[in-house]
Amino acid sequence: MSTMDAKNTTQKSVKKNRKISTKLLTYIIPVVIITVLALVFIAASVSQKRMTEMATETLKSSISNQADNIEAWLSENLQYFSTVKYSIESQSPGEAELVKLLDTYYNYNSNSPKGFYIGTSDGKLFKATENDMSDANVTGSAWFKQGISRIAMDYGTAYTNEQGETVISATGILNDGSDVIKVIGADVTLNKIMIIVNSGVKMSDASSFLVDTNDYKILAHREAGMIGTTLSESNSNALLAGAAKSIINSDLSGKEIDEYMVAFAEVSGTDWVLVSYIPKSIILSSVSQMGIILFIVGFAAIVLIVLLILFVVKRVIAPLGYISNNITSMSEGDFTIEIDSSSNDEIGVMGSRVSDFVSSMRNMLSHISQESDKLQEESDNSDRVSKTMYEASQSQAEAMRQLNDTVDQLATAVNDIASNATTLAQVVADTRENSDKASDSMKETVEISQKGRQDMEKVSDAMIGISDANERLVESINKVGTASEEITNIVGMIGEIAEETNLLSLNASIEAARAGEAGRGFAVVATQIAKLAQTSAESAQNISNLIEEVRRLIADAVGQANDSAGSIQENSDLIHVAVGTFDKIYSNIQESNTLIEAMLDDIQKVDDVATNVAAISEEQAASADEILATSENMVEMANNITRSSQDVADNSHELAETSQTLTSYVQKFKI
Repeated sequence: MSTMDAKNTTQKSVKKNRKISTKLLTYIIPVVIITVLALVFIAASVSQKRMTEMATETLKSSISNQADNIEAWLSENLQYFSTVKYSIESQSPGEAELVKLLDTYYNYNSNSPKGFYIGTSDGKLFKATENDMSDANVTGSAWFKQGISRIAMDYGTAYTNEQGETVISATGILNDGSDVIKVIGADVTLNKIMIIVNSGVKMSDASSFLVDTNDYKILAHREAGMIGTTLSESNSNALLAGAAKSIINSDLSGKEIDEYMVAFAEVSGTDWVLVSYIPKSIILSSVSQMGIILFIVGFAAIVLIVLLILFVVKRVIAPLGYISNNITSMSEGDFTIEIDSSSNDEIGVMGSRVSDFVSSMRNMLSHISQESDKLQEESDNSDRVSKTMYEASQSQAEAMRQLNDTVDQLATAVNDIASNATTLAQVVADTRENSDKASDSMKETVEISQKGRQDMEKVSDAMIGISDANERLVESINKVGTASEEITNIVGMIGEIAEETNLLSLNASIEAARAGEAGRGFAVVATQIAKLAQTSAESAQNISNLIEEVRRLIADAVGQANDSAGSIQENSDLIHVAVGTFDKIYSNIQESNTLIEAMLDDIQKVDDVATNVAAISEEQAASADEILATSENMVEMANNITRSSQDVADNSHELAETSQTLTSYVQKFKI
């Protein structure tokens, strides 16, 4: 089995081991988990949003209720103050009666325990006897300025009195019928408002503070230190800075500032703004708890859904598992299985079709087994016949090869004979032709040898003349040598004269030098004579050298002439010997010519026989080539038969192996 087949088998095995139920759960459970988590997340988000909205609405409701309570409290006090004002106006008391009247209202109302006070335009201040209020500048005080501008009593802005308390005054013009303008007022402490602001919040952990928009001062706050401070956008507290920005911009809608949910409400009848806030973490704590509860419920739902899915998948996939086991048995070759197809769904249809397939496979495997047995018998017979044919063809091929070798050797021998006969005929023909040429050459040789003998006699006579001339030449050369010796003597004498002349010119030059200017011309002549003497000496030396060279050449010529005379004598002797030799050659050539003529007759006979043998050999060679070609064809045919029988044997063997393999495959199945 190849690596790829093994890999495919492994992959099939891996796929077979993965159950459909596992695959379904792999797809369904993540979807369920993601869906439940998404629902939980959506529910948590919606809950958070709804809780935030509810908290905002509750905070708005709370702050609205606080504003209403403050307004009601202020209205209640203002109504009381207006009643007292009307009562005083109706009595029109004098200054002495006015103080007594004000004493009756001292500590009468807990919201304004100090009662009422009245200021006049001429700077007088009327108050209850026990009232410790003092004001050096009545007309310049804040309450007087506020009250003189309105007839009905109303609240003014909060301010800090001389006792350091933050109060608000309800003031108005007192019309008691007198000619002096009077302003009646009553101070209201913010204690009650503080209680309303700090304890009137419906939401737990929520807080409030009251701001006067005239000067942005805090009138009421849970922290006492914050009362009287002024709000600004540059405040270090992000909540206060954000609240100041919203109030200054008249943006009193609910919003998130820093980490707080903040609501605003205006107190009707005043310039006050009530600010209520609560940390978002407190609001979202309930949302976090709800989220945890939702995630716990979601997890429980996931577990329950997974268990239900497992139960349903097991019930639905169980029949398919039986079919899968049966298919596994089939893949292992077991077709004795029984398939349950009682289900009335697609799985039942699958089981029925698998059962039909098992029946078909049983019949098919049974027939294959029978045919495999027959194929095994036929392949065995074919194998035996092919082996017999192969052995016979091998014997025949071996015999044909031996016959082919014999015929090949015979053809080679015949071809060699034909070739040798042809060569012999050609050689004989060439020999006859060469013999004819040799006969002609021999005749010419006889004539040339005769002529050569005559020429040698002429050469002998010429050598004698040359010897005489050489002797005369030696004599002439000797005479030239004698003359050259005489010339040498004369040249020696000229050289001596030149040397003496040179000495004389030297002496003359010396004497001319002594003579001075008178001997200058003589000195020039002496110099020219010296040069001429020098030139003569050099010429004499050159002539002497040339004569010496001539004497040497003459000596060589004499030696060569003597040698030539000896050689001429020797050649004369050799020529006499050669003349005798030529006589013998001539007589031998005469005999050879006679023998060659006889040999020509014999060569003619051999030429006729060689020609006949060559013709017969060529015919035999042609016949041997035809026999050899036929033998080679027979050998090739025998080889083809051998190869064919070998192929038949191989095919029969492969057929037998295939039959055995098929039988082994069929035997793996159980039917």
